[in-house]
Amino acid sequence: MAREAEFLSAGPMKVDIAFSRYWNEVGQHSATAADLFDYLGWLQKQIGPAKRLDEITSNVVADLIARRRGVAIVDKEGNFKRWPANATVNRAVIDPLRAVLFRARDVWDVPVRGINWKKLTLSRPQERVREARPDEEAAIDAAMRDDYAPAVRFALMTGCRRAEIVGLIWPRVDFFSRQFTVIGKGRRGQQKARVIPMTDECHDLLWSLKDHHPEAVFTYVAVKTRRQEGMVRERGRRYPITIEGFKSAWRRYRPDTVEDFRFHDTRHTAATRLLRQTGNLRMPQLLLGHYDVSTTAKYAHVTNEDLRTGMQATADAVSPTKNPTAEGGMKSKKLKNKADLA
Repeated sequence: MAREAEFLSAGPMKVDIAFSRYWNEVGQHSATAADLFDYLGWLQKQIGPAKRLDEITSNVVADLIARRRGVAIVDKEGNFKRWPANATVNRAVIDPLRAVLFRARDVWDVPVRGINWKKLTLSRPQERVREARPDEEAAIDAAMRDDYAPAVRFALMTGCRRAEIVGLIWPRVDFFSRQFTVIGKGRRGQQKARVIPMTDECHDLLWSLKDHHPEAVFTYVAVKTRRQEGMVRERGRRYPITIEGFKSAWRRYRPDTVEDFRFHDTRHTAATRLLRQTGNLRMPQLLLGHYDVSTTAKYAHVTNEDLRTGMQATADAVSPTKNPTAEGGMKSKKLKNKADLA
């Protein structure tokens, strides 16, 4: 009863209570719940469960960032691989802590300190440009395990996030209206539904999967029988693809010939192709589900070849040697002026 009262109290709140309440109300329903759970656990351990939210200052957050930057990324054998990127540190410290404190302030009426999040957020390098070439897409499809290949093809067609693909269920697929609904990231950690129309190719892909599982759209075939998370996975049967399983399959089967291509680049690829065909940035914005079109611009890059083609088309249109009518018109006008002078 005392803990329940502390949950609902509008006065000062301790970190463990705040994190537990945030997890119950928001976190466990997030598309990235597994990662968020780890982030909150690490933050609570570093801050201290008994610390009050109004004792968390900019100085405390700066110290947390410094600590997280010192947590090395290692391989399965524990060997050092690299230090975490700035974006990784922001996701692990800034994003979850800010979300908890904002909810405490705006929803729970709990006092918190003013924190300069803009100053504390680590800068990120300019968005990298990476679009799959047709031959690379074919190589990825050929190398991918048969049961995971449809999910990868779907990602390249639609630009959906990995969590949106894993979470897609048949009740959200409407073959009659030729559209499907995914649940993805929204503002401030809230989930957002997005309706995406099916192309013929997408329709055929989804239709080919409809008899594999009663609920999950994307599934894998168990290679061997084993007990996992209290359940028995029988060899040869299909089960819903998981986030971790999808990540593992991507790492294992992505061909070495396709260099520097992350799964997230499937999103870049879909957006760039759509922009190239339509010339309308609003189209990839709707496809990717961005609130702000400036965010879409980071994904929908114009390639150097596109730029060259556009420049050449412009040059051809205005060049006198490419436009004899305009050239003749200019000469006639000059001759006419000379005749007038005579």
